Amino acid sequence: MKRIALLGSTGSVGTQTLDVVAQHPEQFQIEAMAAGRNIDLLLQQVKQFRPKLVSVQDKATADAIRIHLPEGTALTHGDEGLIEVASVAEADTVVTAVVGSIGLKSTLAAIEQGKQIGLANKETLVTAGHLVTAAARKHNVALLPIDSEHSAIFQCLNGESMRHLRSITLTASGGSFRDKGREELKDVTVEQALNHPNWSMGAKITIDSATMANKGLEVIEAHWLFDIPYEQIQVLIHPESIIHSFVEYVDGSVIAQLGLPDMRVPIQYALTYPERLEMKGPSLSLAEIGKLHFREMDMGRYPMVRYAYESGQAGGTATTVFNAANEVAVSRFLKGEIGFLDIERIVEKVLSNHQVHAEPSLAEIEDADGRARAIAASLPPVE
Repeated sequence: MKRIALLGSTGSVGTQTLDVVAQHPEQFQIEAMAAGRNIDLLLQQVKQFRPKLVSVQDKATADAIRIHLPEGTALTHGDEGLIEVASVAEADTVVTAVVGSIGLKSTLAAIEQGKQIGLANKETLVTAGHLVTAAARKHNVALLPIDSEHSAIFQCLNGESMRHLRSITLTASGGSFRDKGREELKDVTVEQALNHPNWSMGAKITIDSATMANKGLEVIEAHWLFDIPYEQIQVLIHPESIIHSFVEYVDGSVIAQLGLPDMRVPIQYALTYPERLEMKGPSLSLAEIGKLHFREMDMGRYPMVRYAYESGQAGGTATTVFNAANEVAVSRFLKGEIGFLDIERIVEKVLSNHQVHAEPSLAEIEDADGRARAIAASLPPVE
């Protein structure tokens, strides 16, 4: 029985994690869960999975939910609540499915407790990859990727020597606007941007997919997860999202991981590694699909990928600032404050004004993050 603490239970990855748990009740037990303000869904989850500890975003939400919790379920809230859930003694595995850099401290707390990490929160490594990976090595903790692309790379590397690696390639669907030119993006709406052709994801990740910031974040995450130089990380647009990513070795052999677009597959693999469990659902039929398509990543069409590479190569607080500015810009777009193309303009502006701090401490990362957010929040949209 694997005992799980789930951070972000009401989000896209969180709900799909609970789907996996529900399919295999003899294998998994939810010990604790953290959510934001989605009270109705959280209460349904608590009723079904009976965690010992629940955390919500703030005190007001905690007060609203308290009387509805079953006997034996403790309640906490806020950033400290996230850390409490991540550190709960009964759990041996923590799934970090919250969105944004808010997941950093709780992930570090779980690592310090020696818990295995199922990592769906890519911003944790983007914001402070050197601290997280150093802590994981110190405490002998596995960072098991849940992103479909990183899970694919992880599976393709199994049993192979990193000495023989030539490159890894992360595939990208191209997002909601993959067939639009830049001129067509000036007046796109939030609703259009949220209409992803392949995947069912949360709002922030779906917008990141449309700008391709998500792929940039994944490049930085791959660098830290697999200890691979940026020069050996490539991105390829693959509209069907069937090849989730692939690896090339020095002898020219290419190993890829394929499957239908279903986040439950990488979630379950992270929870069961090195074993595999049966999963209900349709099998991949390449005969039915017929053709797969690919095209090169165009850094001019998708400048957010270029900013991510540049930030990663600059190192230090540059990736922290890239992530923070993007989070604020996406939030402003979702609220209707700025246009779609303003997201990348804001990120570029914040990055261009940042003085990189190499090997930053956690306090210095938090300072750089806060400054970047304040600037990103203040910049006006382009008329």
